Amino acid sequence: MSEITRDSEPRRLAAEARDRVRFEEEALDLADQVYRVARRLVSTREEAEDLMQEAYARAFRSWRSYTPGTNLRAWLLRILTNLNIDRARRRQRAPLEQPLEEGDYFLYNKLEQASRDGNVDEERVLERLSQDDVVGALSAVPHDFRDVIVLVDIGDFTYADAAQILDIPIGTVMSRLHRGRRILKGELAERVGET
Repeated sequence: MSEITRDSEPRRLAAEARDRVRFEEEALDLADQVYRVARRLVSTREEAEDLMQEAYARAFRSWRSYTPGTNLRAWLLRILTNLNIDRARRRQRAPLEQPLEEGDYFLYNKLEQASRDGNVDEERVLERLSQDDVVGALSAVPHDFRDVIVLVDIGDFTYADAAQILDIPIGTVMSRLHRGRRILKGELAERVGET
């Protein structure tokens, strides 16, 4: 009986090594997608690279907790998102959260009113916004809202996938997405007004 145990141990180790290599290959195939999401979650390329590296390090350390056959991309992005949330919490121990009031949307409302009056040409507005403006406006959105915008609007995830990645109810995803889009529009309007 001890011979059977001795023979099965190397086989088990070999099977586990094959599973790990397969997991790492599949995870690394998704690196471009993970980087794109990381880039939208943070304000600089260096932060995105650090966040992505930390996410892959954590994924490789805990590869056994991944269930083969499930959505690996969602699993990796959940790790990435959780790390970003932890990072933001470390940066600001007491987040400044104030309810938004009508006055917070002054520039957004002004731009919207001007476009209804025909005073603002959409193409002219888009010309005035650089990619840095868009990234800057997105980074100004509070991270709870930004995470949902990045996953749904940029990453093309469904509400259900975003809810799974962020570990929140679908209703919360929809609420944060609506509010986050309004904040982002306000930030973009402010940047258009500055140029």
